[in-house]
Amino acid sequence: MTTFPHVSSNGNVSPMVKLVLGPLLRHVNSTSATVWVETDAPCQVGVAGHTAETFRVGDQHFALVLVEGLEPGSSTEYQVRLDGAPAWPEPDSPFPTPRIRTLDERGDRFRLAFGSCRAAKPVQPAQRDKLGPDALDAYAGRIAGLPESQWPDALLLLGDQVYADEPTTQTKRWLHGRRRHEYDPTDEVVHFREYAQLYHESWADPEIRWLMSTVPTSMIFDDHDVRDDWNTSQAWREQMAAKPWWRARIRAGLASYWVYQHLGNLGPDELESNEVYVKVRSSGPDEDALPLLEDFAEQADAEVDGKKSAWWSYRRDFGRVRLLVMDTRCGRILSGPTRLMISDEEFEWIERNAHGDFDHLLLGSSLPWLMPHGLSHLQSLNEHGTGRPGLRGRLSERVRQAADLEHWPAFRTSFDRLSRLIQRAADGGRDGHAPSSVCVLSGDVHHSYVAQAHYSEHTRAKVFQLTCSPVHNEPPEVFKPAFRLAWSRPLARLLRRWADRAGIPADPMSWTKLSGPHFGNALAVLDVAGRRADFRLESAARDGHGFVETAHLRLTPP
Repeated sequence: MTTFPHVSSNGNVSPMVKLVLGPLLRHVNSTSATVWVETDAPCQVGVAGHTAETFRVGDQHFALVLVEGLEPGSSTEYQVRLDGAPAWPEPDSPFPTPRIRTLDERGDRFRLAFGSCRAAKPVQPAQRDKLGPDALDAYAGRIAGLPESQWPDALLLLGDQVYADEPTTQTKRWLHGRRRHEYDPTDEVVHFREYAQLYHESWADPEIRWLMSTVPTSMIFDDHDVRDDWNTSQAWREQMAAKPWWRARIRAGLASYWVYQHLGNLGPDELESNEVYVKVRSSGPDEDALPLLEDFAEQADAEVDGKKSAWWSYRRDFGRVRLLVMDTRCGRILSGPTRLMISDEEFEWIERNAHGDFDHLLLGSSLPWLMPHGLSHLQSLNEHGTGRPGLRGRLSERVRQAADLEHWPAFRTSFDRLSRLIQRAADGGRDGHAPSSVCVLSGDVHHSYVAQAHYSEHTRAKVFQLTCSPVHNEPPEVFKPAFRLAWSRPLARLLRRWADRAGIPADPMSWTKLSGPHFGNALAVLDVAGRRADFRLESAARDGHGFVETAHLRLTPP
């Protein structure tokens, strides 16, 4: 079995129980926080005077500790204890002690770091990293040397936290030794334990481990967290369903996502009312929750009468900033007469929560809403083509899957609905309170850019698409000229005329590129001070030392 860096036994930790992964600081508000860990055996996990018993999934053990009674705007250093013995941080750690920093509801400053697409680094430091320097790793190393006041208040990971279909060489070797069924793919993960190995490989990196122990982290999946092109179309779903290993794959993929990512997105009230979590938590430490989670996952993947049984979207409020993170993968409705990025029921929830008394509305979507104009028109055209019968429809479907034409413009009904929602939110909606900015935060497309939307009727808030991708990956070189070409006006006009002839409605708004396209591993930072918002894009230097500021824009005035 391949092992990745774990907390070593140092005399302070019981040799019977070890910390495998974490701690991850997840949901934090003004008075409480949740801390997630994985251990190698059942135990009681303690954090800052609060405890939780582990629950078992397969042969692995997890806990989510709720720390309550904290002071607003405070900073509390903490340890992780397993059955009373200290397990984290390690005594010789070069990083600052992990701490819980609660929100100050009266404060008007907020800093959010975000990005997507982070492939695992080589496990051995001597191995050359073919993907270039890891921007999140470099960012963690930099802020560790800064005063706490300069740390981000939150981190948002917008998809592809792991690459289930593109594992590292070391993980492939490990998979080859596990295969028991001849129909299981040799170079992709299938089962829960194999998905878990991806998280171990990615999150056990020392810099990342420290960063996620002290900066509250929210997450949402994209396709590679399950499989490339996940839910691209109904045809894709039917192709995958025919594979003998797919049912096990989707059950394990969504079960592992629930454990490693989704659980920490929920606040205390949401956890208390979450039926699956209540059942898992109430099970004994030796009772295996994997069958329950895999059955839940299968139901969550299924589409019944235009609905999904589970929502992965969620809401976070950071003082005067509201974040709505939208599921643009599992929630797709593909089998009905109209393709939808998000079901009507879930979209209504998003619409209700997009209005309120706040200064900035952030919409987290792993897939960009506003794209290079040529690519946007092409995706709407492709959707139109796949709806045609016969050979043209089949060819369009092949193009869709080969070129990943599956973003918001490829779900034109949902694209238009989101555009109208953003317009209403930017103008104040029903209550008349308009934020200063509405920003869609995205990743996926392996280049970064900033675009501003312009509606024919003036909106009181400014509207932006902020895209940051990848954090650690390397797109094929052909992507660079292709994305530059996709922003060209002549190509956009040509494809728009083609769309007009096909009867595709005009876009609900226009948009202009303010910065980009930028290539290379990068992390974005959004700084809010009252009604002012600033955007920075920082690219990891190719030599692996530090950052280069690629873009810095004032989005809204004070």
